[in-house]
Amino acid sequence: MIVSTGLACSILVGGILILVLLRVPVAFALGISTVPLVVLDLRLTPFIVLDRMFQSYNSFILLAVPFFLLAANLMNSGQITDRLINFARVLTGWLPGGLGHVNVAVSMLFAGISGSSTADAAGIGKILIPAMVKSGFDTRFSVAITACSSVMGVIIPPSILMVVWGGVMQVSVGALFLAGAIPGLLIGLTMLMTVYGYAKSRDYPVALRPTLRDFWEAFRGSFLALLTPAFVVGGIVGGIVTPTESAIIAAAYALILGLFVYKTVHPKDLWHIFYDTGRFASISLFAIGTASAFG
Repeated sequence: MIVSTGLACSILVGGILILVLLRVPVAFALGISTVPLVVLDLRLTPFIVLDRMFQSYNSFILLAVPFFLLAANLMNSGQITDRLINFARVLTGWLPGGLGHVNVAVSMLFAGISGSSTADAAGIGKILIPAMVKSGFDTRFSVAITACSSVMGVIIPPSILMVVWGGVMQVSVGALFLAGAIPGLLIGLTMLMTVYGYAKSRDYPVALRPTLRDFWEAFRGSFLALLTPAFVVGGIVGGIVTPTESAIIAAAYALILGLFVYKTVHPKDLWHIFYDTGRFASISLFAIGTASAFG
């Protein structure tokens, strides 16, 4: 039979809504919902789904996705995230609800390195959520502020989502990065004000009152990590490197910091880091492929 446009839309939209309600992962739901349409319409073959998926992967810019994730995993495994947390602690820990402010501030810093909300939540959550609960914060508040602040990972440049969008829609990634900088900072400031309001109403504790020496030590310990956004964003916006090349530079820089500078990453740890990176990257790229077939 020849499926009309209206029926095709009903099948696709209805199928994905049912699958999502059944708690099927979105990436799989996008692909599975195309199957009934392919079976019913004589003009289509099952191979068209695979063809559309592979066409979406035929993009050099998408190589940036695994490399940005690799940089984030190297930062987490190399305890570089801990250095960013210490720096955020001296910047905002003296405010009411100190660790809540630290959570938001370090998410803003880490967003400028990883480009991934998942890596942000994984790296920061496993450290700060237990610390916040131990300090007297409500568990739900600790989890909520971690989840909300990690969203900045795809808004503050560099952003994997912006790289994917720029590659698929042929939009300048540098322009997207510039467009996301100010909104990301405004979101971060709004979250800081929200934490302040909750801290005042619930009498949450202050983390510490740092001295100038504490500030200097924290800044010196995190300075090399803080250079990563300058290399990545500056290189892309300045037209020096492509997004893919900047992601490779970020991953290589994180590897050098972990192996040779801070010496917190051992060669035997690399297999586990590469495995996790491949696993997370495959999830993201599979969603891109099924979304292209659905489209």
